[in-house]
Amino acid sequence: MTRDYSQFLSTPAPEDTADSTRPLSALEHLGWQGVFSQQTDLDEMASHPPVRITEVNRNGLRAMGDGIDMVIPPGPEATVGDWLMLDSELPTHSRVLERKSLIRRRAPGKDRKVQLIAANIDTMFVVTSCNADFNVARLERFIAMAFDAEVTPVIVLTKIDLCEDPAEYISQAKSISDLVEVVPLNAKSAAAREALAPWVRAGQTIAFLGTSGVGKSTLTKALGEDLDIATQGIREDDARGRHTTTRRQLYFLDNGCGVLDTPGMRELQLTDAASGVGDVFADLEELATQCRFRNCAHEGEPGCAVQAGIAAGEVDASRLDRWRKLAAEEAFNSASLAQKRAKDKSFGKMVKTAKTIKKRSRK
Repeated sequence: MTRDYSQFLSTPAPEDTADSTRPLSALEHLGWQGVFSQQTDLDEMASHPPVRITEVNRNGLRAMGDGIDMVIPPGPEATVGDWLMLDSELPTHSRVLERKSLIRRRAPGKDRKVQLIAANIDTMFVVTSCNADFNVARLERFIAMAFDAEVTPVIVLTKIDLCEDPAEYISQAKSISDLVEVVPLNAKSAAAREALAPWVRAGQTIAFLGTSGVGKSTLTKALGEDLDIATQGIREDDARGRHTTTRRQLYFLDNGCGVLDTPGMRELQLTDAASGVGDVFADLEELATQCRFRNCAHEGEPGCAVQAGIAAGEVDASRLDRWRKLAAEEAFNSASLAQKRAKDKSFGKMVKTAKTIKKRSRK
C-alpha cells in the first residue's frame, strides 16, 4: 500500500510556518505549533506552562519556555525536541505532549533497547561527504528512519570542493529515492546557508544527522553564526571524523527555526521501521507484486519479476541485496524488542503480584 507523502515530504510552504509579518511569540520561537496547542487549553497553560527539551544529560532534561530555562530531574520519558506541560511543583510528573514525529533506532550494544534520537523534527538533513565516508547502504538506513518517522529527508553532500568530480556521488545519492532531494555544497562556504534556506524557516525544526566529521556542526554554525559550536576536521588516512559534538543539542536561530546538532552515528540499526524500509525500496516492493508467487524470495523462483528486472538491466542486483539485508535486520530487531517488551511486562506483573501477596500476608 502506497503511503500519502504529501503531509511530510515537502518543503514547508509560507502558510505552514509562523506568520513572517509579525514578531514570533516566545513559544513560536521555540517551535510551538498548532498540533501542540490542540492538546492543551488556556487553563492548563496557565498552571503548567509549555517547555521544550533542548538537551538530555545524565543529570536531567534542559527545558526552555516563555521566560523559563531550567533542568528537570530525570523522570519524564522525553527526548530532545519534546514538548512538556511543566509541573513546577513536581517537574518529574510533567506531561509529555503527543509527538508529531519521532526519530529512533536500536541502541548500540547488545541490550535490546530503543534509543530515542529526537522528537518533533520537520526536516532531517542526512549529511555525508564526497569521500571515503560516502556509503549508499548507510544513507538508505537514514532515509528509511526518516520515512518511518514521517520526517522530510534531505541528503546533503559536503566537501564537494575537495572532490575532483562530485557528479558520481550526486548520482548515487539521487538513485536512493525519487522522493528525496540531494543538496551538494561546501559546508564552509557562504553559499551553504542559502542552499538550505528553503527548509530553514520560522516555526520549523531541522536536524543534522550523519557520521562524525562530515560537517554537521559546521553547517549548524553556518546557519547561526553566533552559535558557540566547536568544529574539527577529518583524519586524512580514512576520511573519518573526530567526535566534535558529544550530545544532541537543539539551538534556535533568530528567524525562529530550531536546529538540532547531533554526535556522529556510525552504527545505525533500525527497529519498528518496516514502513520506512518499504518506502526506500518502494520500486522493488512494487515490482515484487508482479512475481508469480506471493512469498517469492527473489532468489531464482520461476516467474520472479525482480530477477527478470535484474536480467534486463532495469534493477541493480546490489540494491536488491541491500533491501533483503535491511528488511531482515529490521524484522529481527523488531521481533527481539517485542520479546523484550513482553518479558519486561511479564516480570512487572510478577513483581506487582508478589508485592500484593506480601502486603496481604501482613494483615
